[in-house]
Parts: sequence; structure tokens; C-alpha cells
Amino acid sequence: MRNGKMRLSRRHLALQLCIAVWSCCGLLLALIRVAQADEPAKLTIAQPVPYQVVQRTGFRPRLAHEHEPGGPKLGSANVAVSGETAVPADAVFEFRVVVLDGGYGAATEWRRLTVAREGAKWTGRADVAAGGWYRLEIRVRAGGKIVVAGQVEPFGVGEVFVIAGQSYAEGANDERLKVEETRGRVVAFDSVKKVWRVAHDPQPNMADGGTIWPALGDLLVPLARVPIGFVNVAVGGTASRQWLPGTPLYQRLSEAGQTVGRFRAVLWQQGESDVIEKVESDVYVRNVTSIRQSLANEWGFEPPWLPAKSTLHPTVYNNPVGEGKIRTAIDTLWKTPGFRPGPDTDTLGGENRGGPKSRRHFTGIGQRRAALLWFSAVWNELQREE
Repeated sequence: MRNGKMRLSRRHLALQLCIAVWSCCGLLLALIRVAQADEPAKLTIAQPVPYQVVQRTGFRPRLAHEHEPGGPKLGSANVAVSGETAVPADAVFEFRVVVLDGGYGAATEWRRLTVAREGAKWTGRADVAAGGWYRLEIRVRAGGKIVVAGQVEPFGVGEVFVIAGQSYAEGANDERLKVEETRGRVVAFDSVKKVWRVAHDPQPNMADGGTIWPALGDLLVPLARVPIGFVNVAVGGTASRQWLPGTPLYQRLSEAGQTVGRFRAVLWQQGESDVIEKVESDVYVRNVTSIRQSLANEWGFEPPWLPAKSTLHPTVYNNPVGEGKIRTAIDTLWKTPGFRPGPDTDTLGGENRGGPKSRRHFTGIGQRRAALLWFSAVWNELQREE
């Protein structure tokens, strides 16, 4: 009898334990359902996209020093934001900006985001201080609670440059450079995939060799204290006439500028093919001036052009007279409204240029020195008051 009672007692205890476990599981499931019911739905953000750099405005170099009252004034941007989500008509959109680890710039508290809506699609603009990397967070309130929320990172407000020209700009150089800036704040736009990425060589949709641009970005970031974005549409072996209005290359350059919107300047590294074609100085000036003016009309603003003196191609030709004609043309452009001095990369000879068994363009050390020359030209441009 005693053993029978013990077995019943154990069964009763096991039954009670099972009931307790099921009760806990039921409570846990109920809590999960409540949490899920209160969790905001996902907000789809179309703009900005990860690694995008938006051109800053309002940068005043004389107010950018470290002891400026209130801190350095580095400018800002009215960043276009957009997405798609179904929310009530009276829903309120809000945003905030968070500075990621080691980033430049300034965070914001939650602010009202005024949006225009068409069905589920919405667009708006957010004021963001120059800097980055940032995380952009957006949430929507309706009925007294947050119903949808989303975020995108990283993105930045900084300096954007469009690059055009031929092989020295494109990617025909010896060494594939990597961005060394520790947080990857040197980026390139892929005009085919419509995405941004860290600007390691090879550049998007370019030749498979190395470029100048990762090294230039590395030099700029710590001094400008903003991310740097490059939009490169250069094509190897092209003469200035091939970029004239009505040509495929002109359209390629036009679309690049329209896609990114505002940018700081056009970096023009080109001239070797015009030496080969024996182009006269006045023709070169006329070609490049025509390209710039037509694009300014299409873009709706006039970014400065910084043409490099890029006429030297030592393993292809040795033509001091022809080179001199293009150098004279670029001297003229530097003094023409709408143009500013770029670098003189023709100063880089000897070990800076690859031999017949190489890619026949810049060596690795030449790429880095060309980047230093470009840095000087770009930095001078950034010191101009807007």
C-alpha cells in the first residue's frame, strides 16, 4: 500500500509539474504575442542608401578651425529621404541621426519629418550636419503609438566629386589601391547598380587596374572631416571630341551628374589622346568649354572643372610639341571662368611611370604621388568661400 501511495504521489507531482510548465509556456507565448503586437512594422527606406555621400553646402573654411566658437562649422545638407509604407493619412513621420563609432558630425534628437505622400510612397528632406558615418532612423506615429520604423547606415554628408577623362583616371595603372581610411569613408558610386561602396580598386564599371582615387580620398578625409564620394565615368583611350554634346560619353557624364545631384567639382584627367590626334590648343579649349557649358545647362548649376595637365604617355609616344599644345590649352582653361587649376601630373616621370612590360601608366608610387598632386588642387578648391 505504501508503495502504491508513493507511485500516486509521484504521478500527481508530475501532473502538477506538467500543468505548471504548460502554464508558463502559455504565459510566455502570450507575452510574445503582446510584444509582437506592439513591435512596429518595418519601414522601407529607399533614400539614402548605404555608403551614400550627400554633398554638403554652407561650408565656410574660415569658420572650420578647431577653436571656432560653438565648434567648427563644416556645413550641412538637406538630405532627400524617401520610402514606401502604408500608414494612416494622419500619421506623423519623425527622424533622428545617430553618429556611428568614430564618426564626424553631430547627432540629432527625434524631429518631425515633413513628407509628401502618394499612395504608400513618401518623400521628405532631413537637415543633417556635415559628417559621418551616420545612421538615419525614421519612425511613424499613428493612434498614439509607433506603427512603423526603419533605419539605414552608414551614410554621410561630405564632398562628392565627378571624375571624367581617360585611362590615367579610369583604372589602367599598375597597383590596385585599397582605401586605408579605417572606417571606409572613401566611397565610389556604381552607376549601373545604383549603389555606393567603399572605393577599393578596381573602381565600379572601370578597367581592372588601379587608380588615383582611393589614395586621394584617404588624404582628404581626416582634414576635411567628412566622408568623400567619387563618381567616376572616365573611359580609356578617349579624346576630348568623344565627350562633346551628343556623344555616348557626354550622355554618360550627364547622367552621372543628374543621378547624384549636387557635387563639388568635375575632376578632368585627359589629354593623351588629343596629343596622339595632333589637336591644336584652340580646338581643345573649344571642346572642353563646350562640354562644360552644355552640362551646366542640363544640371542646372555650374560646378567648377579642375583639368589636370595630363599629356605625358612615355611608352606610347614622345612628342614634346604636341604635349605642349595641350598643356597650353589647359593653361588657358585654368584662366577661363568655370575652370580652376588641377594638378600637373606631367611632372611625374621616371619611376612614377610603368615600362613596356607593365600597364604603361602610373606605377604604384606614381599613383600615390598623383593623388598628392590632386589633393593639393582639391584642397585649394575647398578653401574657397561658397
